[in-house]
Amino acid sequence: MAHGHGPGRCRCCCGEEAAERGAAWALYLRIDRQRLQCLNERREGSGALVFRAWEERGDRAKFVESDDDEELLFNIPFTGSVKLKGVLVMGEDDGTHPAEMRLFRNIPHMSFDDTAREAEQTFSLNRDPLGELEYPTKIARFSNVYHLSMHFPKNFGAETTKIFYIGLKGEWTEAHRHEVTICNYEASANPADHKLEQITPQTHFIS
Repeated sequence: MAHGHGPGRCRCCCGEEAAERGAAWALYLRIDRQRLQCLNERREGSGALVFRAWEERGDRAKFVESDDDEELLFNIPFTGSVKLKGVLVMGEDDGTHPAEMRLFRNIPHMSFDDTAREAEQTFSLNRDPLGELEYPTKIARFSNVYHLSMHFPKNFGAETTKIFYIGLKGEWTEAHRHEVTICNYEASANPADHKLEQITPQTHFIS
């Protein structure tokens, strides 16, 4: 339903609108944090801090800063299959904000040497100190992602790069384990002796 903000008043339920937008950026909940990597982070473990709730994106105490130079590389494994629809990158309103973002899909354990290959999609970034700019992905290229790599090769002129928040928007589908079952076949099976469990894949829409 269409709605808008008139001068001096709000004609929509802003609380619900904020909740809906927060839910849209909830793919951070589907990251396998035990295997999440951030290469060239100055403080170990700080790269994981930038993946959090959209409502908490303004927390300036949580950030990652590059170490030796301006490059950062995130290796992000998911707990299922993801259809990535959009990315949001929030930094400082200065030279430390990343100026370019390159996305790679399904290449686990990428190194900086691996970034020499062509990316699935490259974005020129604008400074976004408030976390308002969404970069839509080419969904056809990111429709079955179990591992996402994000390379930030440069910034706006500073010696190091600083990121406060990265938002990931899309859909997540649970991964089902494929197990080998050894069956004992009977000459005349009794249906009462066998129970059939039906497993239906569930897709969780986060948009």
